[in-house]
Amino acid sequence: MGFKNIKKKKWFSILTNAYILVLTIFAIWMIFFDTNSLFIHLELKKEIRKLEKQKEFLKEEIKSDKIIIKKLTNKEEMEKFAREEYYLKKKNEEIYLIEYADSIKTKKNE
Repeated sequence: MGFKNIKKKKWFSILTNAYILVLTIFAIWMIFFDTNSLFIHLELKKEIRKLEKQKEFLKEEIKSDKIIIKKLTNKEEMEKFAREEYYLKKKNEEIYLIEYADSIKTKKNE
């Protein structure tokens, strides 16, 4: 089976067609080597999905913060928030922090 016999095959003539060769080289270049290659597009789509999830999370955080800000317009709610979050106190007042055993970090929990 020499080169002459291979040249006579139909698949050889199709593969050696100039248009097919150029198209194949172009496709390989676009998939693997170009700055806008298929792999880069897949990475960018993955990054877009990650950023969209982060966007949704931040929108939910904004909603919850708006609710808290709305509550803090009331003086009693602001005082309650300051006591719970920042452990603020009035003059001549003592604060006792109660920690439960499961909330204390130990070497076993870490």
